[in-house]
Amino acid sequence: MKNLSQILLIDDEAHNRDALSLLLTHAGYQVETAESGEEALEILRKTPFEIVVTDLFLPGVSGIDILKKVKEDSPYTNVILITGNASAESAVEAMKEGAFDYITKPVNIEKLKIIVAKALEKSRLVAENLYLRQQLRGKYKFDRILGHSLAMQQVFARMERVVNTDSTILILGDSGTGKELVAKAIHFNGPRKDKPFVAINCGAIPADLLESELFGHLKGAFTGAVADKAGKFEVANNGTIFLDEIGTMPLHLQIKLLRVLQEQEVERVGSSKTIKLDVRVISATNANLEETVKRGHFREDLYYRLNVIPILLPPLRERREDVALLARHFLQKSCREMKRPLMSLSTEAMIALETYDWPGNVREMENVIERSVALTDGEIIERRDLPPNIAGVDPRGMQQVLSPRITAEGVDMVRIVEEIECGLIHEAMALGGGVKARAAALLNINRTTLVEKIKRLKLDVEKI
Repeated sequence: MKNLSQILLIDDEAHNRDALSLLLTHAGYQVETAESGEEALEILRKTPFEIVVTDLFLPGVSGIDILKKVKEDSPYTNVILITGNASAESAVEAMKEGAFDYITKPVNIEKLKIIVAKALEKSRLVAENLYLRQQLRGKYKFDRILGHSLAMQQVFARMERVVNTDSTILILGDSGTGKELVAKAIHFNGPRKDKPFVAINCGAIPADLLESELFGHLKGAFTGAVADKAGKFEVANNGTIFLDEIGTMPLHLQIKLLRVLQEQEVERVGSSKTIKLDVRVISATNANLEETVKRGHFREDLYYRLNVIPILLPPLRERREDVALLARHFLQKSCREMKRPLMSLSTEAMIALETYDWPGNVREMENVIERSVALTDGEIIERRDLPPNIAGVDPRGMQQVLSPRITAEGVDMVRIVEEIECGLIHEAMALGGGVKARAAALLNINRTTLVEKIKRLKLDVEKI
């Protein structure tokens, strides 16, 4: 059997030790034994164990001594104590020292196997949680947000200043600039990194459901409220809540949000009981909130409460010096995920990327690179392998697909017209945020006509 779970069994009575070792081995565990506390500590210095099963009363170094040492050196190792009936009270006291559980003599092997299985499950869950947290911390380190332009260096400097504070932050930037990534980087590099990070897109949830999502509700508070539910603020308690697209929040909820921010407490829908909170709030918007305030669609007092420390993320077209860095990063990432040898971008392809305006910003670039990796046969991505709306930008700035010249050999007009249509459709979809109705309006055609063209040209517009 592979990957057996390791158990250290400690008992000074040979017949008990041998019997339990045999039974646990037959149950599928890898068991090592020790006949004294001193021997056990020597083994523990050399070998890690997931579970330690020890008699409570041992000559010399006791089971309690072993428990304390294990918890000091390896807090995620679970310790199970074995004790005589008369000493059950002592075993319960040992639980306060961090023992996982105890079992009395004579040992019921079925009960012991159940306790061991539960202890093993807990050890693995804790280890997995620790690993995931380490992964998250690595994933959201500042150096994972790429950019050597002056604009991005200013963003990094602002992030460094606020990461260890509890100040409320408003992240401003166009769609696709990485606002949530910045919010996560601030959270996972700050003092709340081991607490929840809860994100909610205020624009993606219907207004009549948003209040319940944010603040929770009691059973029966409204039709469909079949059970009590904690809101996102409660779930994020002691951690960070990220309110994306905050500018879309209805006015009546803005009033309640303002009170939550001012009082640091929340009331569930249908309840008059207040729940105290300790939550850091980071919000984000791609809208001009000052203009929204002037139009009366966003409360001025809430705007100032949210905009304590603003972080402005520049669009990609304003930091073209970062395009090559980002393109190579996404190229490595896509090749790794698709298990392909590392590819490269030709000079013309790179210049085309740097010339393009990137209305969808960093998110659009990631999708473009992923698509190009998937559809390119060779190891070099040429300009022709990029989407038509990007490949149509001539690297010398002299000619575009939209204005081809007829040579003596003639031209393939059908192909050129299709390339023009492809480029215009991709650009309209990007500018329209992936919504076909908006893209059709930009092209001055009906939505059904746009859908028919997408099908005829076999365009992949889902990742735009």
